[in-house]
Amino acid sequence: MSGRPEHGYPDPAAAARAALDRILAGVSSHAASHPPADTPPPTPPDERGRAEADDRPVDERLYATITGFARTLRAAGVAADRERTQNMVEALARLDVTRPMDVYWAGRFTLCSGPDDIPRYDRCFAAYFGGERALPVRQPAVVTVTRHVVSLGDDGEGGQEGDGDVVPMTASRVEILRHRDVARMTAAERDEIHRMLALLEAARQRRRSRRFTPAQRGRIDPRRTVRDTLRRGGEPARLRRRTHRTRPRRVVLLVDVSGSMAPYADTLLRFAHALVRREPRATEVFSVGTRLTRITEELRHRDPATAMREVSAAIPDWSGGTRLGEELKEFLARHGSYARGAIAVIASDGWERGDPSLLGSQMARLSRLAHRVVWVNPHKGSEGYQPLTGGMQAALPYIDDFVAGHSLAAFEDLAALLAGKQSGKTR
Repeated sequence: MSGRPEHGYPDPAAAARAALDRILAGVSSHAASHPPADTPPPTPPDERGRAEADDRPVDERLYATITGFARTLRAAGVAADRERTQNMVEALARLDVTRPMDVYWAGRFTLCSGPDDIPRYDRCFAAYFGGERALPVRQPAVVTVTRHVVSLGDDGEGGQEGDGDVVPMTASRVEILRHRDVARMTAAERDEIHRMLALLEAARQRRRSRRFTPAQRGRIDPRRTVRDTLRRGGEPARLRRRTHRTRPRRVVLLVDVSGSMAPYADTLLRFAHALVRREPRATEVFSVGTRLTRITEELRHRDPATAMREVSAAIPDWSGGTRLGEELKEFLARHGSYARGAIAVIASDGWERGDPSLLGSQMARLSRLAHRVVWVNPHKGSEGYQPLTGGMQAALPYIDDFVAGHSLAAFEDLAALLAGKQSGKTR
């Protein structure tokens, strides 16, 4: 692309180079704190290593983070190709990667190819880098997102992909995918659902903390009131008040990775990744099958593909049997503190190889510890389903919410339940 396109914006590559030159030359107000590399300001001895950062090779973690961010942008419709990603890495090598605004502007100058990309870039930046609000704030723009998707026939069944053609992701096609059973999807459709799950708004229900924070209303804060009075020389001061802080309620997720759950396990783990990425300190994830495995650390990587590879390597009992009662007993014995006051979510079809009575007794213990117990069964989304397996019959009396987990719409409903937007028994 050369010259000026019809919409009046200059060539994006030339604009990126010119913008980076202005940053490095100190012309713009944002670049005022970054003088040119050939005239560095005096730095104390303990900061000389930072001043010479241009001469050091870029850390591999920076490549991994920026590559994952570019992959998220491509899933949202931004043409963040390999060349643009490399331009962002080279720009960050000259800037301070610990400053969010440096990272924001470096990516916006190098990864966005036009004005339609900016709203999508802002949303992806805020979601990928820990929920920070991307600035500047713009009015919502009407954009058309195009993606490589499968062709859907009149019967609703997924067909083969075209010869690399880019077709619009229309509302009707998105709605079809939202309600389609994950086990009946093609590989391309499942990849599309995984991209949508990566951008899922996984908010969290709040709980009252024991700590206090200053407030306009609430109980009187005697310490602040006395200190304010002493600062005024003993003259009466207005009463200071305080209220309890709120914190996100912890979610403990146990995902069944046995053979009967194989069609749904990967999608459930990607939903767990969205929860961990949103609230890493208030989420714990375990896989259950023939043994209990904690996979929270593996899911803390921002890039979903990298997180799934690490999870796959960490779980030793993929597609094995199911001993839910024994695994739940081990969880309560070793990690029972995680469940205290938390929302406990068990994702399983309820097929139990062991004694169902053991599962029932452990579910009773879990219900006494947890704030709420949610059971996610993918088969509940099937018409005419009845929970007749021994494991489900033993667990049902101790379940607060019995929900489906077979489609994107079901995961959106589950996210709303964890955010406190839905409540009540849904059996």
